[in-house]
Amino acid sequence: MANNNRHNDEAGREHRRLGIVCPMANERSTAARLIEEVLEHCSGFEWVRFFAVFDKSCTDGTFDMLGKWRDKPAELELVWAPQDNCVVDAYVKGYTEAIQAGCEWILEIDAGFSHRPDEIPQFFEKMAAGYDCVFGSRFCEGGGFSDAPFSRYLISRGGSYAANLLLGTKLADMTSGFEMFSSDVMSRLLAKGIKSRGHFFQTEIKAYCRNFRTSEVPIHYSKPSQRVGFGVLLDALRNLYRLLRLRTKGQLYI
Repeated sequence: MANNNRHNDEAGREHRRLGIVCPMANERSTAARLIEEVLEHCSGFEWVRFFAVFDKSCTDGTFDMLGKWRDKPAELELVWAPQDNCVVDAYVKGYTEAIQAGCEWILEIDAGFSHRPDEIPQFFEKMAAGYDCVFGSRFCEGGGFSDAPFSRYLISRGGSYAANLLLGTKLADMTSGFEMFSSDVMSRLLAKGIKSRGHFFQTEIKAYCRNFRTSEVPIHYSKPSQRVGFGVLLDALRNLYRLLRLRTKGQLYI
C-alpha cells in the first residue's frame, strides 16, 4: 500500500509546477540552509520556484547575502517588496508571484525552521489525492507544539476552538501557517481579499476555504519568531467578529 501511495504521489506531481512562498526578514544565519533543505524535499516536479519575499523589515543583510550566494539554487527567486506594510502583504506578494509564474501548487512555509522541511512530502501526498487545500496541524494526532511559551500554545489552541465555534469550520488547528493550495483556490482567495493585517489572516484564509476539499496533516511547530502582542490579539478579535457577521449573511465561504 505504501508503494502505491508513493507512486500516486509522484504521478500527481511530475507534470506540475510548484511554488514555495516563504517571507523572510532577519534570517542571515539560517536562510541558505532552510532553502536547501526545503528544495531537497521538493523533487519530482516539472519545475520548482522558491519565492523568498523580503521587505524593509530585513535589516541584517539577508537579502543581499542570498543575492550574492555563489551556489544559489536555480529555483530561488528573491522578491524585494519595500511597499509592504505588514507580514500579510509579504505573503500576498509571494502568492501573487507564484500565480503569475504559473505555479499550479503553492506551498507556504515559515522561515527560521519553526516549520520542519522534512514534513513537506505529506502535503504533496494529500494534494495528489485530490484535495484543494492541505493545512498543517499542530493539534491533530501526530502533531506537536514545542519550544514556545505556554501562553502561545493557549492562544493558538483557544483561537482554533473559538474560530471553529463561531465560523463553522472543523479544523483542529485554525492558526497554523504551514499549508498548501491549488492555484485556483489561491486565486479565488486573493480575489476575495484578505482583510486582516496580523497573523489572524491564517484563520481568515481557512474560514474562506470551508467548502473546498480540505485536509490536515500533522506538523511539529517550534520556536515562534514573533511575540503575540496586544495589537495582534486586537486585530484577531476585530476580524473574528467581521467574519462572524459575514457568516450570518451567508457571505463567508468562497
